Amino acid sequence: MISLFKGQKVDLTKGNPGLSKILVGLGWDTKKYDGGYDFDLDAAAFLLGKDGHVQSDYDFVFYNNLKHSSGAVQHMGDNLTGAGEGDDEQIKIDLSKLPANIDKVAFTVTIHEADTRKQNFGQVSNAFIRIVDENSGKELIHYDLGEDFSVETAVVVGELYRNAGEWKFNAIGSGFKGGLRALCLNFGVNV
Repeated sequence: MISLFKGQKVDLTKGNPGLSKILVGLGWDTKKYDGGYDFDLDAAAFLLGKDGHVQSDYDFVFYNNLKHSSGAVQHMGDNLTGAGEGDDEQIKIDLSKLPANIDKVAFTVTIHEADTRKQNFGQVSNAFIRIVDENSGKELIHYDLGEDFSVETAVVVGELYRNAGEWKFNAIGSGFKGGLRALCLNFGVNV
Protein backbone atom coordinates (compact mmCIF):
# COMPACT_ATOMS: atom_id res chain seq x y z
CA MET A 1 0.00 0.00 0.00
CA ILE A 2 1.27 3.45 -0.92
CA SER A 3 0.62 6.38 1.42
CA LEU A 4 0.49 9.66 -0.47
CA PHE A 5 1.12 13.29 0.36
CA LYS A 6 -0.73 16.26 -1.11
CA GLY A 7 0.32 16.82 -4.73
CA GLN A 8 1.85 13.37 -5.12
CA LYS A 9 1.04 11.32 -8.22
CA VAL A 10 1.31 7.56 -8.45
CA ASP A 11 0.74 4.85 -11.06
CA LEU A 12 -2.32 2.76 -10.39
CA THR A 13 -2.65 0.28 -13.26
CA LYS A 14 1.02 0.08 -14.35
CA GLY A 15 2.13 -1.65 -11.14
CA ASN A 16 -1.10 -3.65 -10.90
CA PRO A 17 -1.57 -5.42 -14.26
CA GLY A 18 -5.13 -6.51 -14.95
CA LEU A 19 -6.57 -4.10 -12.39
CA SER A 20 -9.98 -2.92 -13.56
CA LYS A 21 -12.40 -2.90 -10.64
CA ILE A 22 -11.54 -0.57 -7.83
CA LEU A 23 -13.31 0.65 -4.74
CA VAL A 24 -12.73 4.24 -3.70
CA GLY A 25 -13.40 4.65 0.00
CA LEU A 26 -13.74 8.05 1.63
CA GLY A 27 -13.91 8.58 5.37
CA TRP A 28 -13.84 11.32 7.99
CA ASP A 29 -14.51 12.17 11.60
CA THR A 30 -15.91 15.37 13.04
CA LYS A 31 -14.28 17.33 15.79
CA LYS A 32 -16.30 18.51 18.75
CA TYR A 33 -19.24 20.38 17.29
CA ASP A 34 -22.18 21.76 19.23
CA GLY A 35 -24.40 23.17 16.50
CA GLY A 36 -27.18 20.65 17.04
CA TYR A 37 -27.05 19.23 13.48
CA ASP A 38 -25.61 15.99 12.17
CA PHE A 39 -22.52 16.44 10.07
CA ASP A 40 -23.51 15.08 6.65
CA LEU A 41 -20.57 14.88 4.28
CA ASP A 42 -21.19 13.74 0.72
CA ALA A 43 -18.74 12.06 -1.61
CA ALA A 44 -19.12 12.51 -5.36
CA ALA A 45 -17.31 11.71 -8.59
CA PHE A 46 -17.04 14.02 -11.60
CA LEU A 47 -16.20 12.29 -14.90
CA LEU A 48 -14.20 14.82 -16.88
CA GLY A 49 -13.04 15.21 -20.46
CA LYS A 50 -9.69 16.61 -21.65
CA ASP A 51 -10.94 20.14 -20.91
CA GLY A 52 -11.48 19.34 -17.22
CA HIS A 53 -15.26 19.58 -17.53
CA VAL A 54 -18.12 17.10 -17.60
CA GLN A 55 -19.52 16.29 -21.04
CA SER A 56 -23.05 16.33 -19.60
CA ASP A 57 -24.70 16.71 -16.20
CA TYR A 58 -24.98 12.90 -16.08
CA ASP A 59 -21.18 12.73 -15.71
CA PHE A 60 -21.68 13.83 -12.11
CA VAL A 61 -22.22 10.78 -9.85
CA PHE A 62 -23.51 11.62 -6.36
CA TYR A 63 -26.37 10.84 -3.93
CA ASN A 64 -29.05 11.87 -6.48
CA ASN A 65 -27.40 10.10 -9.44
CA LEU A 66 -25.85 6.93 -8.03
CA LYS A 67 -24.77 5.25 -11.27
CA HIS A 68 -23.12 6.56 -14.44
CA SER A 69 -24.86 5.55 -17.68
CA SER A 70 -21.73 3.62 -18.79
CA GLY A 71 -21.93 1.46 -15.67
CA ALA A 72 -18.31 2.44 -14.95
CA VAL A 73 -18.99 4.47 -11.80
CA GLN A 74 -21.39 3.58 -9.00
CA HIS A 75 -21.89 5.47 -5.75
CA MET A 76 -22.75 3.01 -2.98
CA GLY A 77 -25.13 5.35 -1.14
CA ASP A 78 -25.30 8.31 1.16
CA ASN A 79 -24.11 8.10 4.77
CA LEU A 80 -25.93 10.84 6.65
CA THR A 81 -23.83 11.02 9.83
CA GLY A 82 -20.31 9.68 9.19
CA ALA A 83 -20.52 7.65 12.40
CA GLY A 84 -18.34 4.58 12.87
CA GLU A 85 -14.93 3.41 11.70
CA GLY A 86 -13.63 2.87 8.19
CA ASP A 87 -15.11 4.20 4.95
CA ASP A 88 -18.08 6.52 5.33
CA GLU A 89 -18.97 6.47 1.63
CA GLN A 90 -17.73 4.32 -1.24
CA ILE A 91 -17.64 4.66 -5.00
CA LYS A 92 -16.98 1.66 -7.23
CA ILE A 93 -15.15 2.18 -10.51
CA ASP A 94 -14.74 -0.23 -13.40
CA LEU A 95 -11.80 1.24 -15.32
CA SER A 96 -12.51 -1.01 -18.31
CA LYS A 97 -15.96 0.56 -18.75
CA LEU A 98 -14.93 4.22 -18.49
CA PRO A 99 -15.81 5.88 -21.82
CA ALA A 100 -12.85 6.85 -24.01
CA ASN A 101 -13.79 10.54 -23.80
CA ILE A 102 -13.33 10.52 -20.01
CA ASP A 103 -9.79 11.56 -19.08
CA LYS A 104 -10.20 12.09 -15.36
CA VAL A 105 -12.44 11.13 -12.49
CA ALA A 106 -12.30 13.71 -9.69
CA PHE A 107 -13.39 12.64 -6.20
CA THR A 108 -14.87 15.30 -3.97
CA VAL A 109 -16.38 15.63 -0.53
CA THR A 110 -18.82 18.39 0.37
CA ILE A 111 -20.70 19.34 3.52
CA HIS A 112 -24.47 19.11 3.08
CA GLU A 113 -26.24 22.39 3.97
CA ALA A 114 -22.93 23.76 5.32
CA ASP A 115 -24.06 27.40 5.41
CA THR A 116 -27.37 26.67 7.16
CA ARG A 117 -25.67 24.39 9.66
CA LYS A 118 -22.62 26.68 10.03
CA GLN A 119 -20.23 23.80 9.32
CA ASN A 120 -16.89 23.69 7.47
CA PHE A 121 -13.87 21.45 6.93
CA GLY A 122 -12.09 23.10 9.86
CA GLN A 123 -14.44 20.95 11.96
CA VAL A 124 -13.50 17.73 10.13
CA SER A 125 -10.59 15.49 11.08
CA ASN A 126 -9.02 12.23 9.91
CA ALA A 127 -10.37 12.64 6.37
CA PHE A 128 -8.95 10.16 3.88
CA ILE A 129 -9.36 8.55 0.50
CA ARG A 130 -8.23 5.04 -0.26
CA ILE A 131 -8.24 2.89 -3.35
CA VAL A 132 -8.80 -0.83 -3.01
CA ASP A 133 -8.52 -3.59 -5.61
CA GLU A 134 -12.11 -4.83 -5.49
CA ASN A 135 -11.18 -8.38 -6.52
CA SER A 136 -8.45 -8.99 -3.93
CA GLY A 137 -9.58 -6.53 -1.25
CA LYS A 138 -6.01 -5.20 -1.12
CA GLU A 139 -5.62 -1.49 -0.33
CA LEU A 140 -3.42 0.03 -3.04
CA ILE A 141 -3.35 3.73 -2.19
CA HIS A 142 -4.12 5.72 0.95
CA TYR A 143 -4.12 9.51 1.24
CA ASP A 144 -4.79 11.32 4.53
CA LEU A 145 -5.91 14.87 3.91
CA GLY A 146 -4.47 16.34 7.08
CA GLU A 147 -5.95 19.33 8.91
CA ASP A 148 -5.19 22.11 6.43
CA PHE A 149 -8.74 23.41 6.15
CA SER A 150 -10.71 26.11 7.92
CA VAL A 151 -13.66 27.78 6.18
CA GLU A 152 -13.90 25.46 3.16
CA THR A 153 -17.13 23.55 2.58
CA ALA A 154 -15.96 21.38 -0.34
CA VAL A 155 -12.74 19.53 -1.09
CA VAL A 156 -11.39 17.95 -4.26
CA VAL A 157 -9.74 14.98 -2.56
CA GLY A 158 -8.02 13.34 -5.50
CA GLU A 159 -8.39 12.22 -9.09
CA LEU A 160 -7.80 9.25 -11.33
CA TYR A 161 -6.41 10.29 -14.69
CA ARG A 162 -5.31 8.67 -17.92
CA ASN A 163 -1.65 8.86 -18.82
CA ALA A 164 -0.17 7.02 -21.81
CA GLY A 165 -2.84 4.30 -21.69
CA GLU A 166 -2.51 3.75 -17.93
CA TRP A 167 -4.46 5.14 -14.98
CA LYS A 168 -2.70 7.21 -12.31
CA PHE A 169 -3.89 8.80 -9.08
CA ASN A 170 -3.21 12.37 -8.01
CA ALA A 171 -3.61 13.37 -4.33
CA ILE A 172 -5.09 16.86 -4.66
CA GLY A 173 -6.60 17.96 -1.34
CA SER A 174 -7.71 21.42 -2.48
CA GLY A 175 -10.56 23.19 -0.71
CA PHE A 176 -13.36 25.37 -2.06
CA LYS A 177 -15.76 27.77 -0.43
CA GLY A 178 -19.32 27.55 -1.74
CA GLY A 179 -19.87 23.82 -1.27
CA LEU A 180 -21.29 21.55 -3.93
CA ARG A 181 -22.47 24.45 -6.09
CA ALA A 182 -18.90 25.83 -6.38
CA LEU A 183 -17.59 22.39 -7.38
CA CYS A 184 -20.35 21.92 -9.97
CA LEU A 185 -19.56 25.30 -11.53
CA ASN A 186 -15.83 24.47 -11.50
CA PHE A 187 -16.43 21.20 -13.38
CA GLY A 188 -19.09 22.53 -15.77
CA VAL A 189 -22.23 20.98 -14.26
CA ASN A 190 -25.36 23.09 -14.71
CA VAL A 191 -26.71 24.25 -11.34
